Amino acid sequence: MSTYDARLKRMTDAAALSEPDRVPISPVLQCYPVFHAGYSMKDVLYDFDKGAESFKKFAREYEPDAMFGQAYINIGAGPLFELMRPKTLVWAGAPGATISDDSIHQFIEFPVLLEEDMPYFSRDYSGWLVGKGFPAVSGLLEPMQGLGLSRMGPMMDISMLAAAFSTPGMRETIETLWKIADMKQDLNAKSAKLDDELEEAGFPVLHKGMAMVPFDNYSDFYRGTIDTMMDLYENPDVITDFCKVQLEYVFDMIRAQGQFLKGKWVFMALHKGMDTFLSDEHYRKLYWSDLQRIIEEIINQGMTPYIYTEGKYDSRLDCLKEVTKGKVVYHFEQCDMVRAKKVLGDVACISGGFPVYLLDYGTKQQVIDECKRLIDGCAAGGGYIFETGHGFDHSKPENVEAMFETVKTYGKR
Repeated sequence: MSTYDARLKRMTDAAALSEPDRVPISPVLQCYPVFHAGYSMKDVLYDFDKGAESFKKFAREYEPDAMFGQAYINIGAGPLFELMRPKTLVWAGAPGATISDDSIHQFIEFPVLLEEDMPYFSRDYSGWLVGKGFPAVSGLLEPMQGLGLSRMGPMMDISMLAAAFSTPGMRETIETLWKIADMKQDLNAKSAKLDDELEEAGFPVLHKGMAMVPFDNYSDFYRGTIDTMMDLYENPDVITDFCKVQLEYVFDMIRAQGQFLKGKWVFMALHKGMDTFLSDEHYRKLYWSDLQRIIEEIINQGMTPYIYTEGKYDSRLDCLKEVTKGKVVYHFEQCDMVRAKKVLGDVACISGGFPVYLLDYGTKQQVIDECKRLIDGCAAGGGYIFETGHGFDHSKPENVEAMFETVKTYGKR
């Protein structure tokens, strides 16, 4: 069996609740490979090759069982972002950036959908999106402000549409969109090449697909966290109607991915489902009901749902049980992992839970002890992948080495 096949078998066996030859290790990567290679985040955002070199060096040096995280730090995307001029994102090296050159990108949340626009939003989503939503989140798309395409109708004089798209601002926007499309295609090709090179070197790249819970979409990109929590009581119908429509879009996206990602893993970050954001009632009604259906649709399409729970998730474990056995991987940032194993162990694979602060500030012995504690509490019988609770950045190399060495030796069957 090749090294690649052995690593892949560990990961897939664990996901299917079987016990592999040892506990697989696939830590959540963030900026650490970049810093470990001697680069800044600004360097890799504006030079894809430096980012690719960083992750290949990490793989060679630490030999994880799968590579996870290189697709999510936007290597090479700096020039693309500059053309897009997003108002919801700041990145290292951005003109006038308010973060350091070593920072991971930061999302800026604000209410894009205003309460006074909700009747228009509910009545004509596409019209609102084009005329108000797009201009609110991108400086590039500001010329679309007030563009009333939905008022024209299918029997319009084509010259009206031509006029709407031929203002000086729209001409510049359209030309820039063409540039963005070309740059994005080139960046996608480079990313695919990096994945191929990692796999050829023996490291599976499993996380290929993506999906999102409609409630997260509403809260993250339309209303913001604070206003969403108020809408639970003041505008519940708007949330319900939005989620119902968006769920169908999510299904379409999953089915499209299922055409070319059979056997791959679909990454879903759960942003607003944590213990402290929603009551049990709201979680079941507005969050879990959709998440459960999304999970099952991913399974139906021949892919593996990889559910990345953010924040504390101790109170949600009983819900997470309600899925098809041996088909789901749940990652936890903050959770009682031993209890998670007891509740979910006969249904789904669990991963995560290792506290990153130990890699940053702990001693080597503290790292070793915590690795052993998690393996003792979670590995028996299979269905466990060792992962850090979240991505790590300025960690001590000796602690990262101790983590890998402990899992690979102590985690043997």
